Amino acid sequence: MALAGLLQQDAIFPTLRVQSKKQLLQELAIKASKLTGLPEREIFDVILQRERLGSTGVGNGIAIPHGKLPGVTAIVGIFARLETPVDFEALDDQPVDLVFLLLAPEGAGADHLKALSRIARVLRDPDMVARLRGTESASAIYTFLSDDQTSNAA
Repeated sequence: MALAGLLQQDAIFPTLRVQSKKQLLQELAIKASKLTGLPEREIFDVILQRERLGSTGVGNGIAIPHGKLPGVTAIVGIFARLETPVDFEALDDQPVDLVFLLLAPEGAGADHLKALSRIARVLRDPDMVARLRGTESASAIYTFLSDDQTSNAA
């Protein structure tokens, strides 16, 4: 599964300013609401509910919050590069500055897992992470994430 199919250029925050995990999730829910047409509160609640099961902060300053929602017709991704890292209760206790939100339809079992796996694999690449942290350009971030499918095919 290619990230280009999950992410649109207008779904990238190249320099998001937030002060906390909660504020970050709220900002992502607002953006996801605009992309999906679903109520931001519904999106926020689903993401927060998933976080209560255990942090989606996977380590190395990276988080992959995700959830399934009725009304989502296709898997949707939103990427944020934070201006200042925030505590995300990550597995390694490191603050998070790169976030990839993934929302999927309720019935998207295997596709949801494939998308999560692909995102995790891409964000595990130290060169990719360095490129993402090294730019404030949404178009550059989009290019890095969408072009990665050719060099690291799943």
